[in-house]
Amino acid sequence: MKENRTYKQPHSSFKLDGVFYDNPGLLNLAGIFIKGSDDYLVSLGIFIEKWVNSNSEISLQTSGSTGTPKAVLMSKQSMVNSALATGSYFKLSPGDSALSCLPFTYIAAKMMFVRAYVLGLELECIKPSSSPLESLSKPYDFCAMVPLQLEKSIANLDQIKTLIVGGAPLSTALMDQLKNSTSTVYETFGMTETVSHIAVKNIRKSFSLFEVLPSVSIAVDARNCLLIEAPELASNTIQTNDLVRLHSKTTFEWVGRYDAVINSGGIKISPEQLEQQLEGLIQHRFFIASQKEAVLGAVVILVIESTTPYKSLDFEAIEPLKRPKHVYYVDQFTETPSGKIKRQETLSQLKLV
Repeated sequence: MKENRTYKQPHSSFKLDGVFYDNPGLLNLAGIFIKGSDDYLVSLGIFIEKWVNSNSEISLQTSGSTGTPKAVLMSKQSMVNSALATGSYFKLSPGDSALSCLPFTYIAAKMMFVRAYVLGLELECIKPSSSPLESLSKPYDFCAMVPLQLEKSIANLDQIKTLIVGGAPLSTALMDQLKNSTSTVYETFGMTETVSHIAVKNIRKSFSLFEVLPSVSIAVDARNCLLIEAPELASNTIQTNDLVRLHSKTTFEWVGRYDAVINSGGIKISPEQLEQQLEGLIQHRFFIASQKEAVLGAVVILVIESTTPYKSLDFEAIEPLKRPKHVYYVDQFTETPSGKIKRQETLSQLKLV
């Protein structure tokens, strides 16, 4: 039977940095955080204030990694339901330890707090960095990271029992490094509108699919883009621009973004699939995009984060029409606080948009 929990009182086992707080205690703590000089704690304090007030809804900000950032009004009970679904899937129990190492300006960190509040986890919050485990020695049952943090935490990953990773797809090279890890690592699929993830993929399996969480149903539209029915999270069907291949009623394979597909001479090219082909060839961060061209309409371009141009790049293994026609270099990609690349803003640096 599903646990009947609400957002009105914390679980009796909930702890934040080793201390139990009821709602008045949390409100007092939030005030202290907000008056401080640490932007990370200020953001946490602002969220706590919004969480423990009497409103049944809360305003959340989308990341802006795939479009213009916007505010989304979300039911607090939907966030509770999401926490319960995550707890059920990963078998989290009251008293389990959790680590929050992401910015509280976005949904991933906010949901770590909500999960602790609802499930009775003992949450430790640390300032976000690219190497969150570097100065920590204790083990944790549960944690959420972005791929860059995971990449820089491989050596210390045995400190985390279950790790969820989101914000951007994991590279094949990074997934290969995780095959023998003692930690169980899951790539997540979700968005602010779905209150964090609605599906997860076990990276330790050789060919793993995204599996939806409890009470989530999926389908595709005429474009083969994912449709999400999650009545406990959202009242309406969520229409995405994520191209997928359904493998069953509960599993799917992510192909790429419909709005990122490049139409070059009538051939449709998925940047995400092309990026997978280029992995191993390029040692720096990179992404595939397009620019206008008179004959083909658009051509593929490659953008690399590097101060030094590559002497040569071998595209022979790629179909001719899909090969990057131009290679551009950017000293540093524009990104969100959680490390996701803002592709459009990075392209603006090159004056390509």
